[in-house]
Amino acid sequence: MPIVNTGRFDINYIEEGDGEPVILIHGLAGDHTAWLPQVAALKDRYRVIAFDNPGSGDSSLVSEPAGTADLADATLGLMDQLGIDAAQIIGRSMGGAVAQHMALKAPDRVRSMAMAASFARLDPLGAQVIRNLQQLLEWRPSWAEWAPHAVYLFVAPSFFNTNPELIAKITALVSGEDRDMVSYDHLATACIEHDALDRLSEIQTPTLVMGGRYDPICSMTAQNWMMDKLPNAEFMLFEESSHFFLMEEAAKAMATIEGWLAKNAA
Repeated sequence: MPIVNTGRFDINYIEEGDGEPVILIHGLAGDHTAWLPQVAALKDRYRVIAFDNPGSGDSSLVSEPAGTADLADATLGLMDQLGIDAAQIIGRSMGGAVAQHMALKAPDRVRSMAMAASFARLDPLGAQVIRNLQQLLEWRPSWAEWAPHAVYLFVAPSFFNTNPELIAKITALVSGEDRDMVSYDHLATACIEHDALDRLSEIQTPTLVMGGRYDPICSMTAQNWMMDKLPNAEFMLFEESSHFFLMEEAAKAMATIEGWLAKNAA
C-alpha cells in the first residue's frame, strides 16, 4: 500500500474506485481495515480513500503529544498529496473529531461530514472510560490483557450476549501486540482533550450525526450536545446498538451512509 508524507507524519492509505472522493477516518483503537466493508460497498460509485491515522497501522508513530487538530492537518495533507480539492468525509469516533477540525480549518474542502459514534466534547462518563483504558495499559502493558476489558464497552449488552463467536473475533483483533502503546496513549489523551463544542456553530457544512443508544463512550449526551450546536445537521439514532453500530446494525448503517453521500454528491 502507498505511503505519502504530509509534513509531520507519513500516512499509509488505500484507494478504491473512481468518482467523487469519499475519505474515511477511523477511530482511536482502529486502522484503515475498520472501513473495509464500507470501501467494498462504495467503490463502484466513489473514489474511496481509507488510511491509517498517525499512530495506527503503518503510518508514523505518535511519539510526542498530538491533538485532533494535528490529525486534521495530516488528513488535509493527504488530500493535497492525492490531488483532492474537496471530498465527503466520514469519521467514526475520534475520526469525527478530526473531521470537525477539517471543516473548521478548510470548509471549502469538506463537501459533507458524517460522524459515526463521535463527539465534539466527551461527557464525563466517556472521558472516564478512555482514562480507564489508558490506565489499564499502564498497569498491564499487554493488548491481549487489555482487550477483554475494552470490547464489552463497544457493543450493546444484547449484541455481546448473543454473538459470542463475533465477540471472540473482535477481542482477538484488538489483542494484536503490534500496536504502539505510546501512540495510543497520546491519541487517547487527544480524544479526552478534544473540545470543539463551542465552535460547532461555525460549521455550515452539511453534517450527519449518528449515535448508538447504548454507547458509553460517545453517549447520547454527547450526540445531543452536537445537535444543539450544529446549524446544518441531521441525526440518525441506532436504537439497538452501542459504539460499534456500524457493525451491530450494519445494513441500516450502510443504507444511511449511502443515502447521505448520494444526497450531498457534487
